[in-house]
Amino acid sequence: MGKKKLVIIGASPIAEIAYEYFTHDSEYEVCGFSVNKCYLNKDELFNLPIVELEKIETYFSPNEFYAFIAINYQQLNIPRTKIYIETKKKGYRIASYISSKAFVWHNAKIGENCFIFEDNTIQPFVTIGDNNIIWSGNHIGHHTTIGDNNFISSHVVISGSCKIGNNNFFGVNSTFANNLKIGNYNWFSPGVTIIKDVEDKKLFKANKNFSAEISSFEFFKIEEQI
Repeated sequence: MGKKKLVIIGASPIAEIAYEYFTHDSEYEVCGFSVNKCYLNKDELFNLPIVELEKIETYFSPNEFYAFIAINYQQLNIPRTKIYIETKKKGYRIASYISSKAFVWHNAKIGENCFIFEDNTIQPFVTIGDNNIIWSGNHIGHHTTIGDNNFISSHVVISGSCKIGNNNFFGVNSTFANNLKIGNYNWFSPGVTIIKDVEDKKLFKANKNFSAEISSFEFFKIEEQI
């Protein structure tokens, strides 16, 4: 059988990355791109057409093409969520990508319009909803449930039996303890450690990113003369 035909919604760097992975490591053939008319400032990407999202059915029939929404995490993933919903209403079947270099246990469940990069570990009994982007090198612990429309950056650790809501952003190297409940529309900056449940619409900033008053030599009691 031939590859499934795919149109990517978006034309930014994340759409270019999606093109690379779908083209070289999936059952899909990327046939074109689509963006809102107000963002249409070029006709082609990788020698493939970019068409108006408002008229996408004219160029790529929902009966023939799958779609993938490749939009970043701006505004807590709300723009990506809206276009995902609009695309489904147009009748498109929605693709997901799971890297062949990711470790995904056989009974993990993964929804549509998910993009799971290389070097992710997804342990037994994990459930991942729709429209989630999981960048490279993360750990999703056993029995964890992740909702919809989240963006998980690289090297995030979500421990076992966590319940993650919708439309959250997880910064690089953020860490979440076991059995946590994380609500919706939260922003976790790079490097934060979360050990208690989190409600909705919270903003967590990382620790101070400027140097302490004492030097590293003073802290470790190292002699200056070396």
